[in-house]
Amino acid sequence: MPDASGPRDATTRLIAHACWYPSADPAGTEAAFICDRGGVPQLWAGPVDGDAVRLLDDGPDPVREVSWSPDGRWIAYTTAPGGGEHTRVLCVRPDGTDRHILAGAEPGSSAHLGCWAHDGSAIAVTVAVPTAVPVVVPAPDVPAEPGPADPGRLPEHWQSSMGDAELLGAPPHTDPGLGLPSAPKTVETTAIGAPGDRQTAPPAGFGDGLSAYLIDPDGVTAPVLLAAEKDAATLRVCDLSRDGGLALLRRGPRGRREAFVLRTRDHVTTCVMPVADGDPWIGGFSPRADTLRLRSNAHREFAVLLVADLDPEGRPRGWSVGASREDSELELLRCAHDGSATVLAWNVRGMSELEVLDTDPSGTATAPAGPPRSVSLPHEVVTRIADAGPRLLLALSGSRRRPGIWWLPEGVTPVRTPWSSRDEDAVPPGRPPVRPVPLRPNARDGLPLNGWYYRAPGRGPGEPAPCVIHLHGGPEDQERPVLSPLYHEILGRGLDVFAPDVRGSSGYGRSFVDADLGRGRFAALDDVADCAAHAVLEGPADPSRLAVMGRSYGGYLTFASLVWHPDLFRTGVAVCGMSDFGSFFAGTEPWIAQSAAHKYGHPVHDRELLHALSPMSRIDALRAPVLAVHGEHDTNVPPGESEQFVRAARERGLTAELLTLRDEGHDFLRADNRRLFRRAAADWLQRHLTG
Repeated sequence: MPDASGPRDATTRLIAHACWYPSADPAGTEAAFICDRGGVPQLWAGPVDGDAVRLLDDGPDPVREVSWSPDGRWIAYTTAPGGGEHTRVLCVRPDGTDRHILAGAEPGSSAHLGCWAHDGSAIAVTVAVPTAVPVVVPAPDVPAEPGPADPGRLPEHWQSSMGDAELLGAPPHTDPGLGLPSAPKTVETTAIGAPGDRQTAPPAGFGDGLSAYLIDPDGVTAPVLLAAEKDAATLRVCDLSRDGGLALLRRGPRGRREAFVLRTRDHVTTCVMPVADGDPWIGGFSPRADTLRLRSNAHREFAVLLVADLDPEGRPRGWSVGASREDSELELLRCAHDGSATVLAWNVRGMSELEVLDTDPSGTATAPAGPPRSVSLPHEVVTRIADAGPRLLLALSGSRRRPGIWWLPEGVTPVRTPWSSRDEDAVPPGRPPVRPVPLRPNARDGLPLNGWYYRAPGRGPGEPAPCVIHLHGGPEDQERPVLSPLYHEILGRGLDVFAPDVRGSSGYGRSFVDADLGRGRFAALDDVADCAAHAVLEGPADPSRLAVMGRSYGGYLTFASLVWHPDLFRTGVAVCGMSDFGSFFAGTEPWIAQSAAHKYGHPVHDRELLHALSPMSRIDALRAPVLAVHGEHDTNVPPGESEQFVRAARERGLTAELLTLRDEGHDFLRADNRRLFRRAAADWLQRHLTG
């Protein structure tokens, strides 16, 4: 691939740009991050206290994740070719040179970032590749003996593309295992090709599992298989011990995530613990690997900091709660590289509260060295915490600012990085962002709900207003008080916005998340109507001018609300929504289907329930005009879901339109497409609510 350091056309700097997902160099003086100042999320880097930023990848593919190597030599990152759901992993030098793909280059394949080895010699990457041939399962905590088929090696037909790569980790937890002849630091590998030829992950296309590899970014040694999961929804390597002897991984579908520790010298799983959904970076080891910290909701309503004292073999001697809060979720957890601190971000009804726990980096004590230190935040929500040497990097969002990156010098007040947008540049001059107010509806069955109400500027306190009920995706997402350019556009048309969290949303405990499982989804559909009624009775919404809108699962709720409550809404805007669960399961990605089955129902065993929950099964009840919006490369919820609903509406003589956004997937990432979407949706809503 060509270097990104040479001359190029100047990138147009957007004043109101966003910066997010920071990762610091070893000294903590520079950060790599994602920024959309050029109109698409791209990889940038620069000093945390200076504005001399540089673009490291000027390609058209949106960047999703970033990770700077511990030795400072490489920056690894993921991109989404064509804006779709399949991602690839690349790496580049901090000066923009030597950019190349590590995994995910083959058509139909996908790759995701894991953690770096602590010496920077390899990065963990998860790819959709064949799982290994099963052999006899060894007794728990007893190394397997290599059999005559040499189970320490990959299947024979892989040798030509992989060389003599050794298996380092445990097999699928539901399958028989493979032996391990050596520890990770002493495995012999043979590179294929001439000396210096770059080795990448093997191609996908065999089987349907996920496999995690350690990949040498210099391409000198062949990739090493760390772990494999058959029929897996997710698999991510979250941490490696300093000597490589232990690996912490996260696996499982949503609602059933679990962390497991692998002892890599003999492939034994030393512990398994349920962990919370949300941020995939669920914990880490202490520097001596004698302590494990996890963000877990095992046997609890809300996620807490769970701490284990590990023996020399990686087995927990016992578990204790390191930090918890009543009625609040531990949302983000970051362990300092030197073991001196643990940083916690708590979700308090959608707002973030940040704490720092001082810990003992040299001893084995699992208890904090003192009481937690609170950190005052300039904005409402923390989206990422990154270790930056002696300080921290925080990605912050708020109701009146674009996402930006702040650095925390010596634990004091956060300081905005010079290259993040200023608060006053959040939106064009003339109309400041609206700060929402919380509303607390009750569902008809008594379940307390929550949401945020945005009042259009210029209206009196009691003046009835047209209102858009906007529904988030997930279903496990949560509405947060952060600046939404879509809401800003809608509010500018004189329309209020009420954004509720119906049952199934995160942030309110496991029982609330699970309240929409199975037939509980019918109650979630009633929640939409109950939230609309609350916006009328307790807020200023005009009952004759209501619209419903949402994206992804919120798009499903939009389709469903229009046919379950056909006389309640004047119109709807469904974005990337499912209209029929049968066609959704048939068309989505296999790993998405694996995860979705737990949430929605099994496509075979629960066929009747899924049919009853599908908006297409009630399409004859549709009365209102509908706008559907979809990305052309969406393989999460295929575009056919919108197409069939719009077609059926038109066949019944109703007004229905479909806007297909080019070069977009399930998320709209390009500035021109986002602008087109916002304006088209606002135009539609304004026309049908005020015309």
